[in-house]
Amino acid sequence: MHRDNDRLRMFSRRALLLGVGELGLFGLLAGRLYYLQVVSADEYALLADENRINHRLLPPARGRIFDRHGVTLARNSPTYRVLVIREQTENMRATLDALARLIPLPEARIEEVIAESGRRRRFVPIMVRGDLNWTEVSRIAIHAPDLPGVALDAGLLRDYPAARITAHVLGYVGPVSERELNGDPLLELPEFRTGKNGIEKVYDQALRGRAGLSRFEVNALGREIKELYRHDGEPGHDLMLTLDLDLQRYVHERLSSELSASAVVLDVHSGDVLALVSVPGFDPAGFTSGLSNDSWRELTTNPRTPLVNKAIAGQYPPGSTFKMVVALAALEGGVGGPDQEVHCPGFMQLGRHRFHCWKRWGHGQLKLVDALAQSCDVYFYDLARRVGVDAIAKMARRFGLGQTLEIDLPGERPGLVPDRGWKQATRGVPWQLGETLIVGIGQGYMQATPLQLAVMTARIANGGRAIRPRLVRAGAAVDGGAGGEPPPSVGVSDWSFRFVRQGMYDVVNSERGTARDARLSHPELALAGKTGTSQVRRISHTERATGVRKNEDKSWEERDHALFVAFAPYREPRYAVAVVVEHGGSGSQAAAPIARDILAKAIELDPTRARPPLTAERPPTPGLRGDPA
Repeated sequence: MHRDNDRLRMFSRRALLLGVGELGLFGLLAGRLYYLQVVSADEYALLADENRINHRLLPPARGRIFDRHGVTLARNSPTYRVLVIREQTENMRATLDALARLIPLPEARIEEVIAESGRRRRFVPIMVRGDLNWTEVSRIAIHAPDLPGVALDAGLLRDYPAARITAHVLGYVGPVSERELNGDPLLELPEFRTGKNGIEKVYDQALRGRAGLSRFEVNALGREIKELYRHDGEPGHDLMLTLDLDLQRYVHERLSSELSASAVVLDVHSGDVLALVSVPGFDPAGFTSGLSNDSWRELTTNPRTPLVNKAIAGQYPPGSTFKMVVALAALEGGVGGPDQEVHCPGFMQLGRHRFHCWKRWGHGQLKLVDALAQSCDVYFYDLARRVGVDAIAKMARRFGLGQTLEIDLPGERPGLVPDRGWKQATRGVPWQLGETLIVGIGQGYMQATPLQLAVMTARIANGGRAIRPRLVRAGAAVDGGAGGEPPPSVGVSDWSFRFVRQGMYDVVNSERGTARDARLSHPELALAGKTGTSQVRRISHTERATGVRKNEDKSWEERDHALFVAFAPYREPRYAVAVVVEHGGSGSQAAAPIARDILAKAIELDPTRARPPLTAERPPTPGLRGDPA
């Protein structure tokens, strides 16, 4: 009995210890459950949702671009693409072959899709082809029952209604490059595009907008089940340009007959760029959807350089269009007055070197205004010699030459205005007097872009206001004027401008003017301008012996460039233009008629003008020849 009691007590103690242990374990389990289900409920609910819900960024609609009158220049057009889902088709090859009978689909692309489908999960869609037209979309939709696994998808494609006319201004968009990746998940979306050139590049951040977000439920395999939430984000900011599309189109048409040319039209008071054209051009749509290797090779090897915006990146000796700057430097420096006479026998002798005038038999006795009108080289050789290259260079920089003008475009080049310090620093030799004479007629080291020549002309026309060119009208309403403070002065007197502008007027409107055929038929809307010829290569004595006597005898690549700058109307200037025809020969024959027609069109399109359309007048002038300068 005693032994049984001992066993019972021992069993009770063990049972008690076991019960206490079980109770402790149950308490720990209950505490853990409480912690997980109550204390940490929000945290684990979030983790569960992250396993159940996926997020996807939605690319925003890119901002639109308009001209000054609200006409659309760049927009986002709906586009369609065809996808295939391997999970929904038993035979991928047969499905793609059936699709190829409905739309153009190269065999190489079919092989790429099949290879890609083997690397992805069965339910992930694969793009077969994009940029489908409506006919192709209709064919696929009609035959959908016979195309298992094929689906249509809609998106947005950048579209340029006036593509070739505005290509160098607007630029284009393209897929994100490796160097653009900066951790922003939006840039990693395969359909996202960024600006690659032109306005699209300069204002890319503003045009992009903010990404949207889509939340959708997925199963354990990651397959989408349903969309739970969608926010389309914010579209990019719209931009209004200073361009007038009608004028831009006309300038493009007027230049298109030339092999290679460029032109810039400015508002002389605001600096608004009304037209900026470079030919030949290119179609930016090809960059948006992807260029073939052959197309890229054709663009990059073309000797006419269609991808280069010659209006801001083409650098040419300004030739005789630079003579206004030399005249202003002389007048402001008190070196030569308007009544200063110089005799031109057809050349100027400097030591053993003879510097020729374009007119072999000479101009005779000339004053400043007549020298500008007839573009006498000898007069400006003499003027440059007395003024000096450093004073000429300082005056040139006041008018926007030799520097970038910070226009809203990438790739602008600064040109070159040489002086003594520049040559010593870059060439290591001193400046020579003969080089000053060459600079006096805009040749030698001198380099200028068409944009700089247009700005130079605008500053002469507006009385010396240092306008700067602009392409974007920030905050301006349609047809609204430019606000803000007036541009600063270049520091040249009205007295000096009066004689230079008179000389430019006589270039076009006097019987001895080098561009007299470029006059307009309305005297109250007369234009003033200056011809120029930029020598590419001189005719050597050997070539003369073989029959090469003039510019037209050379090959196209060796012919002189033709230039013309002008403003109109003369009494109340509003527009300035610069035209450069590469290897066009004489500025009076090749460039001046184009500039005249452009200014006539600009005045005709002026919304404040209520007059009949302008016509160009070409009065017969038998026995007279235009200035090749």
